[in-house]
Amino acid sequence: MSCMKFAIVIPDGGADETKESLGSRTPLQAARLPNMDLIAQNGVVGRTNNVPDSLTPASDVATLSLFGYDPLKVYTGRAPLETAAMGFHLGPYDYAVRCNLVFVPDGYMRDFTAGHISSEEGVSLIAALQHELGGQELAVGTIEFHAGVQYRNILVWRGGDALSPFEGLVCQPPHDIPDRPVAKHLPQGPGGELLTRLMQASQLILVDHPVNKKRIAEGKKPATQVWLWGQGKAAHIRSFSETYCQRGAITSAVDLVRGVGTLLGWHCIDVPGATGYFDNDYAAQGRYAIEALDAFDLVCVHVEAPDEASHEGRTDEKVKALERIDEHIVGPLLDALPRYGDWRILVSPDHCTTLRTRAHAYGAVPFAVAGTGVTSQGQAAYDEPTAADSDLHFDPGWHLMKWFLRK
Repeated sequence: MSCMKFAIVIPDGGADETKESLGSRTPLQAARLPNMDLIAQNGVVGRTNNVPDSLTPASDVATLSLFGYDPLKVYTGRAPLETAAMGFHLGPYDYAVRCNLVFVPDGYMRDFTAGHISSEEGVSLIAALQHELGGQELAVGTIEFHAGVQYRNILVWRGGDALSPFEGLVCQPPHDIPDRPVAKHLPQGPGGELLTRLMQASQLILVDHPVNKKRIAEGKKPATQVWLWGQGKAAHIRSFSETYCQRGAITSAVDLVRGVGTLLGWHCIDVPGATGYFDNDYAAQGRYAIEALDAFDLVCVHVEAPDEASHEGRTDEKVKALERIDEHIVGPLLDALPRYGDWRILVSPDHCTTLRTRAHAYGAVPFAVAGTGVTSQGQAAYDEPTAADSDLHFDPGWHLMKWFLRK
């Protein structure tokens, strides 16, 4: 078993409901997925519930579960996972807070990506916030702004002692309130007023920033403010190699997922052209993943595009993203894996993101596994109805990884 090669493919948010425009089928049913269907036909399709009811359905919780860790024990918040990918340290009394650049022109969350603002533009805007607000003594601590990728950035609250302003704070992810009034979803509880004041202060700083003026002149959406959420302390997780005796690598364009991989001790594969959006270079991710099989026991490919398509209500783009994952990632991996001898592949979304709500949702998602030692169950396709009819069900979902590796 130690010589076996493992591959995991995550079409983020790929699970969904049926759509009338798709002939009352889900995107997985409507998409042409010959390689995923081949995995189903030669292996097994089941369900996995990666998000406990007490936690928010999102990739931070769901990927931890999918990678074989109980989120109820190891999850501390979304932002600390991203700081791990960005490479800066959190002390024992520090908090990281996700800092989205968003477009809220009229009191409504019109775009949680600020028109998919570029990383270069984001760096300039975050630098302005750091200049005006960074270093301030707030609630027995100081704050720092750190630029990330595109609209995804980080605020760090540096606490000098055990006092914390954020214990019990409840924040709303901006992607879960599309076209809704933001006043109803501001941070609530300890530290809520502090974060709200910072969000309001960001409006005054960003309104006349040259980056935003240029974007408006070009007919693009400006970043009208930041949205603060996903707070948490540093996470401490036992490495994947210690837990499951496998050396891992991951390719993802999303700092959150890269951060989870970093905390697990996986090597993060930098893939030129991997964007996390519809223009993602799927073929490049597939090539780099296959190359990594030479050096690692397990290689994971995470693709954000299906999730982004759901958040934008783009049925066509979600189907296209799933088809491109199948063609350029799953297919090449199926061709390459047998060259290593024993092998196994897992395809599974982390969570469900519905086109109807444009938001993440609770519930089990379908997975498919094929390879050495996996007996075909005679299932014809990889999709939600096939999974719903399966007797194979992991709830909690973090048990799936042990089964996948050691079945």
